[in-house]
Amino acid sequence: MRAVIIRTFGDPSGMEVTDLPVPTPGAGCVLVRTEAVGVGGVDVVIRRGGIAEAARDSGMIPGSEAAGVITATGPDVDPAWVGRRVWAFTGTSGAYAEYVIARADEIVDLPSDLTSVQAVTLGSAFPVAHFALERARLAEGESVLVRGAAGSIGLAGVELAARAGAGVIAVTTSSSERGERLRAFGAAHVLDRSGAGDADAPAKFDVILDVVGGPDLPRFIERLSPNGRLIAVGVVGGFPPADFGTALLAGFRRSITFGTLSLDTVPRAELARVRTEVFDDAVRGTLSPVVHDTLPLSDAAEAHRLMDAGDVFGRIVLVP
Repeated sequence: MRAVIIRTFGDPSGMEVTDLPVPTPGAGCVLVRTEAVGVGGVDVVIRRGGIAEAARDSGMIPGSEAAGVITATGPDVDPAWVGRRVWAFTGTSGAYAEYVIARADEIVDLPSDLTSVQAVTLGSAFPVAHFALERARLAEGESVLVRGAAGSIGLAGVELAARAGAGVIAVTTSSSERGERLRAFGAAHVLDRSGAGDADAPAKFDVILDVVGGPDLPRFIERLSPNGRLIAVGVVGGFPPADFGTALLAGFRRSITFGTLSLDTVPRAELARVRTEVFDDAVRGTLSPVVHDTLPLSDAAEAHRLMDAGDVFGRIVLVP
């Protein structure tokens, strides 16, 4: 099979296409022939070498989500799964390939009216936004800022916050054109990446959903209202400064909260339930899979260059 590997961590040029044996599913696992592979922010962080455990594994196949048809099952998995089209989670690696291995408890049946390309724009991004807003205890009428809103998680956050009845939704993004597109998803105010640029936007927010991290994180901690909550779900802008806790302590009298959310801590049954609901909502047209572009699997490095440049609205999908 063809697969993309990271030969050297750092620039996208360190990625290459190679031929590897088709893997065999072990106990509790299935083999999926991929029809679509999602390119996520965590893939970019790993490729840059930002996650130390992953960066030790030269030759790793990046990617965490794919959709396609099950072609084989492990010895203890019901063979009736063979032939079914599913969304699959592969962990922090393994998805940029023509065949992937996934645990049987981390696959979800796809509705016939949902394409595999649409599925990989939804299967990770919407659960991240859903559980992050749940952790933030977002209440109807509260104000929300989504930082890094043009990516797939950010878009999901805007759409879900609007559906939950947020009173005011503001977003940060890199261009006015993207800002106008975000308004169609529920954004009332559009800020630049530094948090400026809209004089009518609130100065403080009840909830901040942060996909970016990076050196400006303390500036956004300062924009929490009394009892405000910031939930970090990504670090596509790099890790925050080591002393960012100073901004938290400076807001001590406002009783602000900083938290993180990883789907690794969410029970698999809950994840499967939410993913099924998301897929069904997309078929009904109440949630939107936003595809920036579909590229051949062999163009994975180009997909990462676009991600690095911040030129993506929604999700890039690789097609084997």
